[in-house]
Amino acid sequence: MDGVSYQRFPKVKIRELRDDFVKFELRETDVSMANALRRVMIAEVPTIAIDLVEIEVNSTVLNDEFIAHRLGLIPLTSERAMGMRFSRDCDACDGDGQCEYCSVEFRLSAKCIGDQTLDVTSRDLYSADPTVTPVDFSDPSGYESNEQRGIIIVKLRRGQELRLRAIARKGIGKDHAKWSPAATVTFMCEPEIVINEDLMDTLSDEEKLKLIDSSPTKVFDFDQVTRQIVVVDPEAYSYDEEVLKAAEAMGKTGLVEIRPKEDSFIFTVESTGAVKASQLVLNAIDILKQKLDAVRLSEDTVEADDQFGELGAHMRGG
Repeated sequence: MDGVSYQRFPKVKIRELRDDFVKFELRETDVSMANALRRVMIAEVPTIAIDLVEIEVNSTVLNDEFIAHRLGLIPLTSERAMGMRFSRDCDACDGDGQCEYCSVEFRLSAKCIGDQTLDVTSRDLYSADPTVTPVDFSDPSGYESNEQRGIIIVKLRRGQELRLRAIARKGIGKDHAKWSPAATVTFMCEPEIVINEDLMDTLSDEEKLKLIDSSPTKVFDFDQVTRQIVVVDPEAYSYDEEVLKAAEAMGKTGLVEIRPKEDSFIFTVESTGAVKASQLVLNAIDILKQKLDAVRLSEDTVEADDQFGELGAHMRGG
């Protein structure tokens, strides 16, 4: 293995970017790295979520455990999560998980005194730290619909009351889904589509249109000028193989070749709002780098071969 280099230099191209959504291309790497990045984004990028709830008064129709569960699932702004301590590792409070370095306190107090039903929402949660608050989904234009008044926790009728104290802590999605910052993270191998022009010339216009219609997604189209099938959107192909089956049924096997590029991936990332989608990707890259550094073994590591086998020897240059 001496003298052989496996070093690669992945490249990223942003296609679309919003606070809660990012679509980008990852090139010049392999599927193992792409999937590692996807899994880290889902399960190992830390956020802050409510982990302890002390109910003081609850005369609502929901029991204490139900309310505590709903509070835990409310996304909280978590830009400072990477710098916080895990409560189990905090030496300032000896692992109690209720100090300023590893937790944030919330208060909620609501009582219905009118005849109308009162909605208790995430906006009724008051944070001791202004940088950690429930995610605001309100319309920036100022228009406010029912969906933009916060996440509903419970509805109160006249005389009903809810009063509680909650502690939010740092965590990761691997421990509980409430800490996952990602609503959706997917990637697909970029397809490469090649049309055999010689075989295509043997088809009639009707057969060409039939072949185009065989694809459930609009990958191909018919050029009225050249009377040829053209690829309009290769990324719309969902690897369903319907076009290949249609070509085979016509007796034209090899008319269309579709193969995934082994070093090009298209990622789609949607954030819950706890962190911006772009920051979610950057945090995941930082954590992945830390994990790779952790398996970089020094030359005097005795347990390397036992733990990692051939990989351990390779990492040490053996």
